[in-house]
Amino acid sequence: MKTAKEIMTTADAVQIKEASREIDGGMPLVDVLPLLLDSPDGRLGVRDGGRHIGEIDGLSMLRGLGSLISPRDDSSVVTLLCSPGDYSASRIAMAVEDTDTHLVDLWTSPAESGMVEVNLRVRRDDPSAVVHSLERYGYEVASACGRSYRDAETTALRILELNTLLSV
Repeated sequence: MKTAKEIMTTADAVQIKEASREIDGGMPLVDVLPLLLDSPDGRLGVRDGGRHIGEIDGLSMLRGLGSLISPRDDSSVVTLLCSPGDYSASRIAMAVEDTDTHLVDLWTSPAESGMVEVNLRVRRDDPSAVVHSLERYGYEVASACGRSYRDAETTALRILELNTLLSV
């Protein structure tokens, strides 16, 4: 995980001292973000052993977080909802890997009604198999998006329409 020191911009000590809050340069980004959002001036001073060494603002934070997420053209995103008691990263990973698909990223956040929203990035153009596997494991899939997923939905709809016509 990246630290505050890795994403800060250097500035002279006068500007840094004007920042309303200061943090340690070794603080992980996931801990820095809420502090930056709560900072009245939108900046945080960064110190290393009591010495002012730089600052973090919204742009440097965005660049730092963006560097953690590598772009992929061969991936789909699946969002699922579960209760906190049913959340298990290893179980979700197992459901994904049961379809011979690689789990690239997993992010969680609180959702409405006390549920946990889990966003997955999987290495597959069409997430249909992953969606079905997650549902077999008892997870509620809220959405799925992939390059060829719309084609799969359209195909399934056309097959249902064909079945209806053939049954007439």
